[in-house]
Amino acid sequence: MPLPEPPSLYSTPDPHSRATTPVRPSRHIMMTPTHIQAQTPTQTQTPDYLYESFPKTRNRLLLRNHRRTDPAIWCCAIVCLIFSILIILFGITTLIIFLVIKPKNPVFDTNHANLNVIYIDSPGNFNGDFTFTANFTNPNRKLNVRFEYAALELYFENSVIAKQTIKPFSQRQRETGTVQLHFISSLVSLPMNHVMELRRQVQSNKVMYIVKGRFRVRVSFGLIHFTYWLRSQCELQMSSPPSGNLMARRCTTRR
Repeated sequence: MPLPEPPSLYSTPDPHSRATTPVRPSRHIMMTPTHIQAQTPTQTQTPDYLYESFPKTRNRLLLRNHRRTDPAIWCCAIVCLIFSILIILFGITTLIIFLVIKPKNPVFDTNHANLNVIYIDSPGNFNGDFTFTANFTNPNRKLNVRFEYAALELYFENSVIAKQTIKPFSQRQRETGTVQLHFISSLVSLPMNHVMELRRQVQSNKVMYIVKGRFRVRVSFGLIHFTYWLRSQCELQMSSPPSGNLMARRCTTRR
């Protein structure tokens, strides 16, 4: 049997039927790139003269926002620069002096000491008489040394039993000087364990004393001067009084 004809998109009006509205086909149109390009709205193009004037406008804004530097800031910067240059020059000069002159610390030593008296009152008051010869040596060949401050203390164990100070004095290159010191102890309170140890050492004929010194030294080289502190210590082994002589010693000096 023959197939029926497909329905027409547009129906033919039937004279015997009611008026019908024609059916419109749906518009499914495939968009091509040409259509898309055609339907895309035209982009607004910036005129060339705006690009040419933009750098000038930016420069004007930068110049307008730029502020002048405060003169006080310039003064501070100049002072800091000068101060830095002076520090560098001083450091270089000091380095040259140390490399060329090779300064050495003065030496503190002794070769003679006497322990004359040791007497202990109850309850633990110490009395003593001790003489000490201090030797000071300037080992430098081009530097003069001056001891502006010198203080020495006499110790037994870790207790101070006498003190002495020395007047300021100077030493030339490679010069050695001696100073006689007389330490007198009167009613110095000592702990009981130190008193017992001192009595034991006196009986064994080996009394251990310590002399500690603190010095402020000024070194001169022409117009150049610099000052520093020295600490010295001498450990002494003495025989028992009244004829207490120096039996052994060990002295050190450091900054």
